[in-house]
Amino acid sequence: MAATSATPWPDGLRFAFGTLTVFPVKVTRWDREAARGGMLCAPLAGLAVGVCAGTAGALLLLAGASALLAAVAAVALPAVLTRGLHLDGLADTADGLGSGKPAEDALRIMKQSDIGPFGVITLLLVLLGQVAALAQAYGDSWQRGALAAVVSGTVARLALTLAAVDGVPAARPEGLGAAVAGVVPKAGASLVTVAVMAAAAGAGAAIGAGESLRALLAVVGAEMATDVLLRHCRRRFGGVTGDVFGALAETAATTALVVLCLG
Repeated sequence: MAATSATPWPDGLRFAFGTLTVFPVKVTRWDREAARGGMLCAPLAGLAVGVCAGTAGALLLLAGASALLAAVAAVALPAVLTRGLHLDGLADTADGLGSGKPAEDALRIMKQSDIGPFGVITLLLVLLGQVAALAQAYGDSWQRGALAAVVSGTVARLALTLAAVDGVPAARPEGLGAAVAGVVPKAGASLVTVAVMAAAAGAGAAIGAGESLRALLAVVGAEMATDVLLRHCRRRFGGVTGDVFGALAETAATTALVVLCLG
């Protein structure tokens, strides 16, 4: 009765927004079917986060703030709207990979609450890169800055969809990584990827033909970068964890922002 009396959102959307954002959406199902729908809907949660970030940066810029301040806001807001989970996962994954230890020891390092030197350095460089890229985009125009924020937010969650595809195992038997590992059919992941590519190209076209191509290449570049990291994590850890998902999201977002600043 509780599930039917709640807001009539599909279970997949509830799972995506309830686990990947701080938006007040209650997750009513935690089974594999709901997880599958959630991972397929993950880019929609990223789109919402990206729109909020892009709008915040654009409003600051239009109010007379510098492009750098707009960029800082556009980077900070996604961290707030995701409870910093992806950044935390990035730092933990960097510590695990940087330790050079066997999978079991590396996974134990990743579960520790503190952040090691590899995690600190990685966080610093990634956040600086994101701010620098968005500052360049907002420096060109508020439209380019907003587009960059929206595309990066969306492809960051597309990375989660692709990492949860059938055939990718979990490195641990517990945790969010285990709950969503392997739940997404390959055909579904492909359809979602094509939809994100088309949407990015369409949004870029509203600014210009060059922006359309650049936005499309940003999605492709983000996919390639996260695929490399995913393969490496599978070799080192034996599969994915919640931390790896966070690292993939931040890698995708950063790569997309860099590509959007080229040319």
